[in-house]
Amino acid sequence: MAPGDAGVEQPRKAHRVAKSGAKARKKGKGAAGDDEGGERKNPKAFAFRSATKAKRLQSRSAEIEQRRLHVPIMDRSIGEPPPFVVVVQGPPQVGKSLLIKCLVKHYTKQNLSDVRGPITVVSGKSRRVQFLECPSDINGMIDAAKIADLALLLIDGSYGFEMDTFEFLNIMQVHGFPKVMGVLTHLDQFKDVKKLRKTKQRLKHRFWAEIKEGAKLFYLSGLIHGKYTKREVHNLARFISVIKPIPLSWRMAHPYLLADRFEDVTSSESVRLNRKCDRKITLYGYLRGCNMKRGTKVHITGAGDFSLSGVTSLADPCPLPSAAKKRGLRDKEKLFYAPMSGLGDLLYDKDAVYININDHLVQFSNTDDNSASKKQGKGNDVGVALVKTLQNTKYSLDEKLDQSFINFFGRRPAAQSEDSDMTGNAISSRQNDQGEANILAQVGGNNLSSAGTLESNGHSSSECSSDSEGDNDDDIQPSDHGVDLREEVEFCNGRMRRKAVSANFQDVDDGSDNEDDSHNEDSDDDHLSEGSLSSDGSGEALDSELDNDSGEEDSSDEEIFVPKGQKKQVKNELPSFDDIDAEDYSKFLKVELRDWSNEDLIKSIRDRFVTGDWSKASVRGREVDENGEGDEEIDGDFEDLETGEVHKSQAAESAAGKPGVHKEDELKVEELRLKKLALKAKFDSEYDGSDLSGEEVDNEKKSKREQSDAGGYFDKLKEEIELRKQMNISELNDLDEDTRVEIEGFRTGTYVRLEIHGVPYELVEHFDPCHPILVGGIGLGEENTGYMQVSLKRHRWHRKVLKTKDPVVVSIGWRRFQTTPVYAIEDRNGRHRMLKYTPEHMHCFAMFWGPLAPPKSGVLAVQSLSSNKVPFRITATGWVQEFNNTARIMKKIKLTGAPCKIFKKTALIKGMFTSDLEVARFEGAAIRTVSGIRGQVKKAAKIEPGDALRRKGENTEGIARCTFEDKVLMSDIVFMRAWVNVEVPTYCNLVTTSLQPRDQMWQGMRTTAELRKAHNIPIPHNKDSVYKGIERKVRKFNAIEVPRKLQPLLPFKSKPKDRPKGKKGSAVDMIPEIMNIGEKKIHGALQQLHLLKHEKTRKEKIKRGLQKKAHEAQKAKTDEITRKRQREDRRERYREEDKKKKRARK
Repeated sequence: MAPGDAGVEQPRKAHRVAKSGAKARKKGKGAAGDDEGGERKNPKAFAFRSATKAKRLQSRSAEIEQRRLHVPIMDRSIGEPPPFVVVVQGPPQVGKSLLIKCLVKHYTKQNLSDVRGPITVVSGKSRRVQFLECPSDINGMIDAAKIADLALLLIDGSYGFEMDTFEFLNIMQVHGFPKVMGVLTHLDQFKDVKKLRKTKQRLKHRFWAEIKEGAKLFYLSGLIHGKYTKREVHNLARFISVIKPIPLSWRMAHPYLLADRFEDVTSSESVRLNRKCDRKITLYGYLRGCNMKRGTKVHITGAGDFSLSGVTSLADPCPLPSAAKKRGLRDKEKLFYAPMSGLGDLLYDKDAVYININDHLVQFSNTDDNSASKKQGKGNDVGVALVKTLQNTKYSLDEKLDQSFINFFGRRPAAQSEDSDMTGNAISSRQNDQGEANILAQVGGNNLSSAGTLESNGHSSSECSSDSEGDNDDDIQPSDHGVDLREEVEFCNGRMRRKAVSANFQDVDDGSDNEDDSHNEDSDDDHLSEGSLSSDGSGEALDSELDNDSGEEDSSDEEIFVPKGQKKQVKNELPSFDDIDAEDYSKFLKVELRDWSNEDLIKSIRDRFVTGDWSKASVRGREVDENGEGDEEIDGDFEDLETGEVHKSQAAESAAGKPGVHKEDELKVEELRLKKLALKAKFDSEYDGSDLSGEEVDNEKKSKREQSDAGGYFDKLKEEIELRKQMNISELNDLDEDTRVEIEGFRTGTYVRLEIHGVPYELVEHFDPCHPILVGGIGLGEENTGYMQVSLKRHRWHRKVLKTKDPVVVSIGWRRFQTTPVYAIEDRNGRHRMLKYTPEHMHCFAMFWGPLAPPKSGVLAVQSLSSNKVPFRITATGWVQEFNNTARIMKKIKLTGAPCKIFKKTALIKGMFTSDLEVARFEGAAIRTVSGIRGQVKKAAKIEPGDALRRKGENTEGIARCTFEDKVLMSDIVFMRAWVNVEVPTYCNLVTTSLQPRDQMWQGMRTTAELRKAHNIPIPHNKDSVYKGIERKVRKFNAIEVPRKLQPLLPFKSKPKDRPKGKKGSAVDMIPEIMNIGEKKIHGALQQLHLLKHEKTRKEKIKRGLQKKAHEAQKAKTDEITRKRQREDRRERYREEDKKKKRARK
């Protein structure tokens, strides 16, 4: 654009309406109003032609209505909501930092060099977004999942899903599932379009399978000049802007904040004396969840529990555009806040202001304006201007106060006070000599506050009071100070503006967005006075200008000039200070002033000064902001049209000298206000919940009548909740600020400063801004420790089952700690039976010792905190069922014994007990034999001195007399089933990852398997744990002897049959043979011969075996030689055949 055409709006190409084609025909049909394209004017004339279609649409309408119904939850947040937390998560090198930089560039037009810590940006008129990059370690992922309102899961499209994404999804499922959106990156690496399309479809369905059907998956096609395309970033920002946070029960019941500033305020002397002393730190952030009271205990993730030494509410460093009212036309809204990332020049604290100065860009010595150092410092930020202005101070504070004057407009003569008329002339002449008249006029008495409006290049600015004044530039006379003016065009507040900038001075606000909104309050007051009214009383001319230029007014003009309701006020009519509901305005009318010597008149304005009572004004201002209407609409005068009675406000009655407002009138006014608020909330809920469209709009009334029972109760319940909330707000609004904070606490959305004492020095020494610092409030009873019963299930992707008393890291609520759980399962009789290992594909109980958490709190178990040792780090998930001071888990044991003496149905059992006292403890217990005979323990047996057990020297203690339902045998084994309580270890070790370097892995108690592997210890072998084969001897039963007299009476089938003859010989064979001496010699000789024969046979057998082995060895050698010769023959034959084939081919 040429410089001469800067103020002329360039004509744009007009839209050409289609006159032919499908779109034109469609629009023509719609305009004609026929049945196909036109809008149906009478819905009753177009009823359903199909009963099936009517039923289907009716069912769909009912489903939409039922989907809208839910259990309403009271939103206890009051005022501005905290920023919307967007966590960007993904594996390393997937583009998380680049995406955050592109989004920040989209919102704020600022280039972010490094992503460190939370980054807050203003994304709309009533919405702020806080971006947070999720670290790759498991601790940072858990902390980020606990505070995320929206999770952007970045996925490398060229590689596919990685375990980090699924781990983060499982963490979010446990700690309250927020909104989730997937983002595919690295899609520019696909060269084949068909392959890209199939990959997108495959990843989308896998993403849906993990979350839900229809989950949003966004695509980033590629990079252009190292950044994502602006259109895709814009579309992603639009998706982020329409997402509403889900109210999660844990977050709504606990106050918490994400620290965006961290400071160590320990005295330097204490640190010098002892570097390892406990530190005092301050944490800053937006309060979320519920209100926080002063005595609340907090937990810093990775550090431990601490008591708050102080809580202070600070001004919002990144206010909403609608909330931060501009004091002048040139005030610019702050669009971002990222102190850890190094954005911003000024940093405001409760008792200090920090200035960020680049040392390599500026020199802080007093130099000439034309020197090299002056030229070197051009274009610096506001911090440099502040420091230079402090150095160039020439006059004391008293002199500046005496010499100060008010300059309403740059073209008008200055209006000085009477006391400084004489000194003003001298100062003016001295200023003209130095060429700095406008500087001192704007600086006034506060050099520091006005330094933000100056820049080091030495240019001055002539500020315009309004748009109407800017249009009448022809009337403005040029300055006599020899300053050249030039025109600068900028786009601000939705329209083009022209700003006059001098050649010597330039407003820093035009080029720097990094300073806080409150850095230049005094200079803003100067601008306000300049834009209000000229010194010669030309208020009527300004009113006429406003009327002519009403179409170009914006929000800033309404605060500078007279309100619309006061424009028709008579010139001599003074504003009434008694009317507290009147709007403030800065128009100073030069008419007859009041007599301020009157005491009553002084009392009427006493509360408007520092020494007065500000509680009424603060309450009044807060009610206006919350309710969206002034006090004059609620508490003002009104007339009851039915009765004709006129009700007056409390302000009017106090002004008229009446005693006060009746209580009945107050109740009526309050009831009327609450009804209006409830009606407004009901309308908003109905408007937001309406999802009907198309043909369903025609049947909306019918569907509402059919669902009147459910929908009516739901709306009534929401109305009651909203009415109760407004009543609570109205009760607290009557209190002053300190009392309200003591009762209610600090409200959500407030930017607070937490001061904590006694913090370990490692937290300060190893602080890493890339890892989020989560400060969560601890509820009542949550600081105690005890036994917690958890319903737990091993994750299906974790490879090994979990063993009882193996240490695991558990994340419950804000805490992470290591404990040793004992697993159990519930039997039918309600007994909790201990399990040695977790079952497959089902839940079990886990009892462990640790800080208590309320029931239904999510539980996440992790066995390893390393990032590269295990493929999937999530071990188990579950929720808290209850907590108690005792553990109720039992283990089954079997006591075995053997009979030592048997009577008819009574037996003495030994080996089951060790003393008579144990027998007395188990009297009446049920016992059983392996063969199935049941019995009962009676009492300890008394062994007589002459008993066989005493004679054998065996122990006679612990022998029990037991009765059975049948006679037992001596070979029977008697056992008793018993249950014993299992002791749960009281072990709880807090995971302190913030107290050590982030690259160092936290090491807690190790499992038994890890210790054996580290020390190379084999698994101990217990012979009793080995299963042995069961060897049973075959029992031989004697035949039944039937008496001879009974055998004839038996039937033939039962009579004993012929038995085989026994081996017994005759009586002659059984006579022993007695050999004489000769026979004995012959028998001995025969035995010796047989022995020699057997020995010879044995030796021959051994010799044949050796010969056989030698023969086999020789044969093996021969076979090997034969195989080698045959292999060579085959090779030679194959070679010749191959040569013949080659010759045949030729």
